[in-house]
Amino acid sequence: MSSAELAIETTALGKSFGRQAAVADLALAVPRGSVFGFLGPNGSGKTTTIRMLLGLSAATTGQVRVLGEQIPDAAASVLPRVGALVEGPAFYPFLSGRENLRRFDTANRHAPASTRSARVDAALDRVGLGHAASKAAHAYSLGMKQRLGLANALLMPRDLLVLDEPTNGLDPQGTREVRSLIRSLASDGTTIFLSSHLLAEVEQVCTHVAVMSTGRLVAQGSLDELRAQGTARVVVQTPDGADARRVLASLGLVPDPDDGLTADRVSAELHAGVHAETVTAALVRADVRVRGLAVAGASLEDRFVALTGEGFDVAE
Repeated sequence: MSSAELAIETTALGKSFGRQAAVADLALAVPRGSVFGFLGPNGSGKTTTIRMLLGLSAATTGQVRVLGEQIPDAAASVLPRVGALVEGPAFYPFLSGRENLRRFDTANRHAPASTRSARVDAALDRVGLGHAASKAAHAYSLGMKQRLGLANALLMPRDLLVLDEPTNGLDPQGTREVRSLIRSLASDGTTIFLSSHLLAEVEQVCTHVAVMSTGRLVAQGSLDELRAQGTARVVVQTPDGADARRVLASLGLVPDPDDGLTADRVSAELHAGVHAETVTAALVRADVRVRGLAVAGASLEDRFVALTGEGFDVAE
């Protein structure tokens, strides 16, 4: 993919604190118009990377290009086209949500004063805070503050949105609304760079993914490409769990430890030379009653664990 097709591009990007390398040799390629999920365990370098992308922290090595321009050299012309929500929003506690946004908009020399009131109200409505616009920010819940941060990022038209944990503190309904908002923005052509620890969120809205581990990029590509790199699984629905486990083991497959013991389900990773047809024929020969058989590709959670060796929060 050429540089012109990328909203974000990094080359050999690194950041060290003393002798400790927080990010090393990072080569990100974020396609324009994508919803790009940026994943990794805590301490993997995600927030440090985001700060370098936005010119908030100087890189130790390498280069960053955002919307085709070098950062930080072209930050003054590029960053007005970038909206960001990083490390949680900070507001004047005794000002209302509307007054906070007006203050932030006033500080933006690219924001026209003539449309300020209309843009502030539109941004509040878009994130579901129109009813609380006159309420003091200190009385906002964590989720409401997160929404206000999103509204701030949307005060002006953006070519790129960088969102660090945008659904932090939101209830399930709020999470769904933010997910819908991200889809809407992406459909308008905005590139979304989304750092999140919620796999359900990433799988439902992202088109592309990058995975970080201990400061290094261990995988990136489309969501489908990342899943395809994993191992497929066979899932058998049967009342004869113990017999099904024996059949799978005879084919060289390793059934999941608890499957077939307490539920009518047995599953195992497939490997080269063993296909769904092979499993089906073996079960029939052994007179195992089969209610259903399916082959599923690797989930994003499977790939994350395989790449980083760590678990992941999959709850919403």
